[in-house]
Amino acid sequence: MTLQAKLDAFKADFKGGKAPYFAPAEIHPIMERATAELVASGQAGRALKAGDRAPTFTLNDPEGKPVSSADLLVKGPLIISFYRGVWCPYCNLELQALQETLPRFQALGANLVAISPQTAANSRKSQRQNKLDFPILSDTHNDVAAAFGLRFALPDYLIDLYKGLKNDLPAFNDDPAWTLPMPARYVIGQDGIIAYAEVNPDYTRRPEPDSMLPALARLPAAG
Repeated sequence: MTLQAKLDAFKADFKGGKAPYFAPAEIHPIMERATAELVASGQAGRALKAGDRAPTFTLNDPEGKPVSSADLLVKGPLIISFYRGVWCPYCNLELQALQETLPRFQALGANLVAISPQTAANSRKSQRQNKLDFPILSDTHNDVAAAFGLRFALPDYLIDLYKGLKNDLPAFNDDPAWTLPMPARYVIGQDGIIAYAEVNPDYTRRPEPDSMLPALARLPAAG
């Protein structure tokens, strides 16, 4: 089953209230409104794209060890997946799909990191639950996401909904701001130039992980 098929199946169960999902029916139009407004804002089109130079960054892994994009690029191309957090089932399904494709990325000399605004403890939970062999980096305040053009502020009505669902982003992220990154994937060549970019203002839509393979294959060999 493709990643998108898994996402669509989860979405159907969630909207249908199938066990273990018991979300009230009235929340779905509110979530869909927020997604539609983010799509209509055009922010995804203003995010960094193929041909742009990627910002450099250093972020901590779940054990507090700093990880530098410049150091990773010395070793080969870099794949970055921005995701919302361990609380997002769509993101977890994507992380699992990336893990399944990891050997193919590595065969092309690439490293993969995932970036979210969540705390180290929640990143460890993400790695454990999804059985990941690649690092999750904590992007405090979504600052790196902002550098890529991905950070957005949740509208007040969506914040109210999240609070009602006990989805406490300030606690997940140790940050009072209610901001998230748009889910996105980037392939960055060793020259620092973005070779592939996919930004998803609709968090229920994600490209297949193998869609990055042609861009990786076109990059010069690591060295």
